[in-house]
Amino acid sequence: MLTRTKLTGLLVIACMTSALMTMAAHAAPSQALSVNQIIEKNIAARGGLQAWREIQTMTMTGKVDAGGKNNVQLPFVMKLKRPRMSRLEIVFQGKTAVQVYDGQNGWKVRPFLNRLEVEPFTPAEMQQAAEQQDLDGPLIDHEAKGIKVELEGVEAVEGHDAYKLKLTMKNNAVHHLWVDAQSFLEVKLESFPRVLDGKPHGVEVYYRNYGPAAGVKVPYLLETVVAGVKPSRKMVIETVVVNPKLEDRAFAKPEIPGAIVPVPPPRSSAQVQPAK
Repeated sequence: MLTRTKLTGLLVIACMTSALMTMAAHAAPSQALSVNQIIEKNIAARGGLQAWREIQTMTMTGKVDAGGKNNVQLPFVMKLKRPRMSRLEIVFQGKTAVQVYDGQNGWKVRPFLNRLEVEPFTPAEMQQAAEQQDLDGPLIDHEAKGIKVELEGVEAVEGHDAYKLKLTMKNNAVHHLWVDAQSFLEVKLESFPRVLDGKPHGVEVYYRNYGPAAGVKVPYLLETVVAGVKPSRKMVIETVVVNPKLEDRAFAKPEIPGAIVPVPPPRSSAQVQPAK
């Protein structure tokens, strides 16, 4: 017959065993994996190296949060082409904003701000565009892209353990990328900081809702969180088309029909030289 002391002891042991089992279930994964092994598992989880190398172009459509009080969602089209070409179109109040990068130069059109001219990227936008990776991300062929990858440990991301990778870019800029320790899919990226009110604010992008797209896996929901700014902004991807035909001219400097062309000021009479 169990005495109260023995019963109490058994309950303590049972509670300790349960706690240990719970801790073991949520324990950090073994760090015996090397960086190369983590990258290999990530590429395999995303569809494999060969499948990604066969993708030359990609088009995505969906909706993106505009922010503000009502936080309306705006339709967008994103076009990507190797090497590192991109074109983003967002429709707002019947007008289409465009942001284009041809791999070396970038331009933007912002008609919703009553700007009827093509503007070049700012130096900060050019730096950010230059650091953007090809459509397959930073880990595939990272050495050829000039990216150094290091493992900095394991951290929890939204309740799940993830490998924290340090990415040192070709220009020595440093970013961090988190790869889920179970699925080996990217779950978070430390993106480029944004300058608001003259101060830089950290930016994190969360990748969710992975799904198939012509043999590879892509996230169908991206959430961008800016430190000190609420709410976050989400991009919902509704369709993904792999290897559509995209001409290079789609990534060239945009042309705006009917755009206002600045007229140079007239020269003064002192500047006018008599014809010889």
